[in-house]
Amino acid sequence: MPARIISRDEYLLLAKVAEEAERYEDLVAQIKGLTQTYGALTIEERNLLSVAYKNITNSLRSSWRVVDSLEKLESARPSAQSKHQVSLIRRQRARIEKELTDACKDIVKLLNDSLLATAKPGEETVFYYKLKGDYYRYLAEFAQQQERSRYSDLSLAAYKFAYKHALAMLEPTHPTRLGLALNFAVYYHDVRKSPERACHLGKHAFDEAVACLDDSSSMQVMRDSMMILQLLRDDLVIWSSEMQRDAVSK
Repeated sequence: MPARIISRDEYLLLAKVAEEAERYEDLVAQIKGLTQTYGALTIEERNLLSVAYKNITNSLRSSWRVVDSLEKLESARPSAQSKHQVSLIRRQRARIEKELTDACKDIVKLLNDSLLATAKPGEETVFYYKLKGDYYRYLAEFAQQQERSRYSDLSLAAYKFAYKHALAMLEPTHPTRLGLALNFAVYYHDVRKSPERACHLGKHAFDEAVACLDDSSSMQVMRDSMMILQLLRDDLVIWSSEMQRDAVSK
């Protein structure tokens, strides 16, 4: 007897159960099954996909930072015992890096193989190219020099495509356009080490959105937009302070 094909609603229910249970690998599996069976994702489905990979990678990125800090701390100690401990810590960091690399490459493969090909012009295309930029950015954060440069370039290309498309297709107050601007600015600050370019991009997006704010948008869209604008403003304040300190120290 052939296996019964799971309906779209059943996939979605199982995905929501996995999200509630914080079983994010299971959530990824359900969304992948949905994509393979039914093709393009709805807004709700792609938001679930984003939540799954964000939680998986955020946990691993946090673990990597802790282990990386411990390795640097232990490396500063000259004893023979410290050298052995550094070797053990380095091994643990390598394991985390492999898991993180696998997770980031997994979503990029899903985007390249399936989701980008079926994406409609506008918000959906911006959403997926933003994700592609995000996960190449995460890879660039911890990769070695040659790979870091490659992932940085791939992230930049995805962000540039998404941003150009967003400027042409989405309103300045659209949450997806604002979220892209925020992450693209973070890319310039964290990966390219350019607070000037981060501030320029972030301030342009912030000023355009504030100039266009009105009461015509739904309450949910307004709430989402205002939350991102607050994050953008907070980052602009921090980055501007960094630039002022750098100017004084020169």
